[in-house]
Amino acid sequence: MTREQSRNALVLGAGGGLGQAIVARLLTDPSIDKVIAVSRNGRTEDLSGHWTSSSRLVWIQSDYTEQAMADVVTQLAPYAGTLSRVCICHGVLHSDTIWPEKRLEDISADALHEIFHANTVIPSLWLKLLHKILAGKQRCVVAALSARVGSIGDNRMGGWYAYRTSKSALNMMLKTLAVEYARRAKNVKLISFHPGTTDTPLSKPFQGSVKKENLFSTAFVADRLVGIMDQADVDGQLSYLDWDGKSIAW
Repeated sequence: MTREQSRNALVLGAGGGLGQAIVARLLTDPSIDKVIAVSRNGRTEDLSGHWTSSSRLVWIQSDYTEQAMADVVTQLAPYAGTLSRVCICHGVLHSDTIWPEKRLEDISADALHEIFHANTVIPSLWLKLLHKILAGKQRCVVAALSARVGSIGDNRMGGWYAYRTSKSALNMMLKTLAVEYARRAKNVKLISFHPGTTDTPLSKPFQGSVKKENLFSTAFVADRLVGIMDQADVDGQLSYLDWDGKSIAW
């Protein structure tokens, strides 16, 4: 197989529950030669499935300073023009010191900075740094994890100020990036993806109010995402889609 015929996949923020499931799902696709996973803590030992020892899996450990990310992209140079799938899985909703705001009095500058950095800045920097690696003849679909609560038109309940606005800002960054990518990397399609309520630590504190049928496994969401990426048209536009492939109002 020549370099031009190779098809590889890249998962950024691969250490989380959904990131791991996406790595596992991509490794089941025989048409993908290598899956490159990037995470802060490196390759995780407690991942389920025999795929963790696959020779097709390349794992890169990195933090998310801009310089460290640039160093990762340098390591990806041998894969330039061969990446057909890129999944950007970064996201923070809560931590030991941050909780979604219920009222305006809960708004904190520190929390806003931290949430925006994880949910908006890091995905945007990846797309800034990767464009020369992605540009080429290979059809490439890039999906970044967004959220329905980032929809301005769909916001009826309020609250969750930092998370909502960081995802809205991510959508605008992706939209603006899609405009430039359409000029400079015409082979790339961008998708802003809402996974639904997925059974991960991010959603764990809020699952009590979710109907059983509306709480999705990571494997289910990963499978849906890969299916959506497989069917996407490379049209120079950003698509804002949910796990069922349906468009979400901006």
